[in-house]
Amino acid sequence: MAERSNRNQTGRSAGTLALTLGALGVVYGDIGTSPLYAIQECFHGMHAIPPNEMNVLGVLSLVFWSLTMVVTIKYVFFILRADNRGEGGIYALLALIPSEKKTISPRMYAGILIAGVLGAALLYGDGLITPAISVLSAVEGIRVATSAASPFVVPLTCVILLGLFSVQRRGTGDIAMIFGPILMVWFAAIGTLGVVEILKNPHILRGVNPVCAVKFFMGNRFDGILVLGAVVLCITGGEALYADLGHFGRNAIRLSWLSVACPALLLNYFGQGALLLAHPQMSSNPFYGLVPRTLLFPMVLLSTMATVIASQAMISGIYSLTQQAIQLGFLPRLQIKHTSAETRGQIYIEKVNLFLMVSCIGLVLVFRHSSRLAAAYGLAVTATMAITSMLYYFVLRRVWEWPIWKAAPVVAVFLAFDLSFFGANLLKVFDGGWFTLGVALVITIAMVTWRDGRAELSSKMTSANLSLEAFLKDIEEHKPMRVQGTAVFMTVSPVGVPSALLHHLFHNHVLHQKVILLSIRTTDVPYVSKQERVKLSELGQGFYRVLACYGFMETPKVPELMELASGLGLRTELSETTFFLGRETLLTTGKSKMAKWRKSLFSLMSRNAQNPMTYFGLPPGRVVEMGIQIEF
Repeated sequence: MAERSNRNQTGRSAGTLALTLGALGVVYGDIGTSPLYAIQECFHGMHAIPPNEMNVLGVLSLVFWSLTMVVTIKYVFFILRADNRGEGGIYALLALIPSEKKTISPRMYAGILIAGVLGAALLYGDGLITPAISVLSAVEGIRVATSAASPFVVPLTCVILLGLFSVQRRGTGDIAMIFGPILMVWFAAIGTLGVVEILKNPHILRGVNPVCAVKFFMGNRFDGILVLGAVVLCITGGEALYADLGHFGRNAIRLSWLSVACPALLLNYFGQGALLLAHPQMSSNPFYGLVPRTLLFPMVLLSTMATVIASQAMISGIYSLTQQAIQLGFLPRLQIKHTSAETRGQIYIEKVNLFLMVSCIGLVLVFRHSSRLAAAYGLAVTATMAITSMLYYFVLRRVWEWPIWKAAPVVAVFLAFDLSFFGANLLKVFDGGWFTLGVALVITIAMVTWRDGRAELSSKMTSANLSLEAFLKDIEEHKPMRVQGTAVFMTVSPVGVPSALLHHLFHNHVLHQKVILLSIRTTDVPYVSKQERVKLSELGQGFYRVLACYGFMETPKVPELMELASGLGLRTELSETTFFLGRETLLTTGKSKMAKWRKSLFSLMSRNAQNPMTYFGLPPGRVVEMGIQIEF
């Protein structure tokens, strides 16, 4: 028994270490490559300050306490506890908050919903800038080696980004296995470079003292606030830490941060500070200033690999975010390709990939320097962090039922940091921050419009539906002709008779022997077990209602549902089954609560949604679409 227990413990330890190594490659790619540009932006950016002793120690103090309070305390020790059945991220956090009227007022919940959608939209802006600034800042290292390479920086960055987005369709399962080891080498390298410089000037460690940050603000006043907008670059990627909770688990993420990522980052930041005290002229690129000239090109290569990995993690995160938005009803159906049969969650969305690729390359071509891109960076990150803190408060109060005296101080401390960073970054709106705000605003409007449009459309279709009882009674009285086989009518509403069924009976005057009314809904949990997936009700007259549930991290597949329904007693043959879909043609001339322009936007999004036959995995040649005009 003791031997078996030891083997089990060894196996669990090995599994945790493997997850820890994997977390380094995915979770900390973004925040792990921040040393490439964070300190540089403080002393050589658009709002740079002189690299004297007071300023360098003050900036390092801000970096140290930002990483400690925002990443370590807030995310690693608090936010990671708010998991939705093992999943994290802003949508998972939003889904935790109950919407019942007894728990929270409808108006307040609507505000929470808008905040959550805005936070998700801001992450899209972050997802556009991260690959561009990360790869560009890494490639800029060749300028340190030779100024003759400057004309090649932007073209080489564009080629790397083009290659990165081009391989997405093949999946990243194979190459993801080497992400962890590469990032382990990266963290070891940047930590070692920092230690070497710190040993030359141990005086730099005084920056740990928060008094240095106070003196910094007293000495710089308004300029200090501007620099705070650059310091925030050291914590970009903190939100990704929470979003990847479902892939690696709380323990692996905490262990990899506390034992590897955080120490290596702090050592490198303080090493850059020590370098600036000794050589202020190195402020144009203090990260590569730490690297011996003989190792410069290998370090550029390693930096590029690390930034590509960071970009890959953000791209995969945007795919997952989009899938969740589709399932929760905030975006129309898009074609989702699962790139791994073994690993759940590895997906590829072609339209999103194209949008990200064009936007990232466009950003590089327009801004051309990582310092200029840094001005646009930060707003999205800080706003999302503030929204996460506010949503976390409602989880503390409404889900975990913390008293206000216990929940309010915790969230107040978090918001003090979040709002300070956000306020400092608001000053960069005209320097490039307008871009992320514009992207977030457009995506938020689209998401809210789609959700409101689907709700109004469903309401109109439900109100026009014939009651099922009356319909079945009519079938019993008039006995229409029945033919062999099974007909499946997909319907959003789990009540009433689908319009497609009424049109089919009216025009064809015939029904199949078995008629199944299939409704699929998305729950507030990430995954639903197969045992809880399907509920079957026999309605009489050969009619059945099938209610299917999917989590917001899953994609519905109708053949799977039919197989599960067979296990409940509803025997069907796929070769003898016909699937009927209602294809709505939306007429925006009716009376509606939505503005005319929003109805037009909703209609446009509806026309460009993926065909339900492909999205739901319906077999080709077994689908009949019934055209329906709806005025709203």
